[in-house]
Amino acid sequence: MLTRRRHETAAHYRMRASGRIWIAAPPCSIWDLVADVTRMGEWSPETYKAEWLGGATAPAVGARFRGSNRRGLQRWSTRPRVKVCDPGREFTFVLGTRHHDFVVWRYEFEPVDNGTLVSESVTVRGYALYGLLRPRRREAQLAEGIRVTLARLKIAAELR
Repeated sequence: MLTRRRHETAAHYRMRASGRIWIAAPPCSIWDLVADVTRMGEWSPETYKAEWLGGATAPAVGARFRGSNRRGLQRWSTRPRVKVCDPGREFTFVLGTRHHDFVVWRYEFEPVDNGTLVSESVTVRGYALYGLLRPRRREAQLAEGIRVTLARLKIAAELR
């Protein structure tokens, strides 16, 4: 299931995309896959490489990493910060300033029927460069990226 919402006013902009999938694996094993950002390129259609920064070697609140991304001919990198690191429950990273998170990526893990319901969402607040020029198109790309990421994550987790 995917949802997309957009709200725009003169002073505020917000984009959101999310998806959920049931995976036949325990929450902690799926969390381990997602929180190891160096593996993100295995399931994300946009992020092809990620590496920990500043001496970090594993997920922890405050740890930073560089995400290398591509879409068509476009290439860019980001330096997110881990905001929530709760094994088996939630992994969230953000882009922004010290006082304002402009982009929030969240993964949540809920045990259901001998497996896990995994939710992935992204929220863009304010005037982040995330699709500022073509927000409706970018929001659709984010929703499709979540769908693909979750499908690939399911395959990887169930083969473990």
